[in-house]
Amino acid sequence: MHRIGILISGRGSNFLAIADAIDAATIPNARIAVVISNVPDAPGLAAARERGLPAVVLESRGRKRTEHDADVIDCLRSHQVELVCLAGYMRLLSPDFVRAFPRRILNIHPSLLPAFPGLDAQQQAFDYGVQIAGCTVHFVDEELDHGVIVLQRAIPVLPTDDAHTLAARILEQEHLAYPEAIVHVLSGRYAVMGRKYVSIE
Repeated sequence: MHRIGILISGRGSNFLAIADAIDAATIPNARIAVVISNVPDAPGLAAARERGLPAVVLESRGRKRTEHDADVIDCLRSHQVELVCLAGYMRLLSPDFVRAFPRRILNIHPSLLPAFPGLDAQQQAFDYGVQIAGCTVHFVDEELDHGVIVLQRAIPVLPTDDAHTLAARILEQEHLAYPEAIVHVLSGRYAVMGRKYVSIE
């Protein structure tokens, strides 16, 4: 049974999409071992508890990044986590964190990377006037929104869109893309060659 650790800072809609996919066996042979938030009142924590999942608060405010990350690493290891999934986790991970789980940390970003990294990616895309937007699931490395791309989903930007409606439609794709990417990574049927994620069937 694959053990997944989820890191959240807010409502955790992608966490819920992952949990639903596990419950439906769309992500087979897996379970969420722990949900960790750096924000004590993150709504996603209540959602985790309602589902009977271990939910842990490790507050980051006022702490050095390395010290906080060390506590998160210890918590993930104590729950024997195999794959770490960032689901709206609003913190950069320290190099020590990335090294603790090499190519075992996934993130989802609401743009077609490498375009529009960082915050407010949907607004960035809308303001730039792109005609195609989307989301990216990628491995986490030591640079912001930079790791090897596992999967992307694209949608057209509609003439009727504003930044809000575009973000909502991208989020719908995120909820599909993240479970799909997790299934593939857990299968082990891939290789990473430089910047390329190569599927092995």
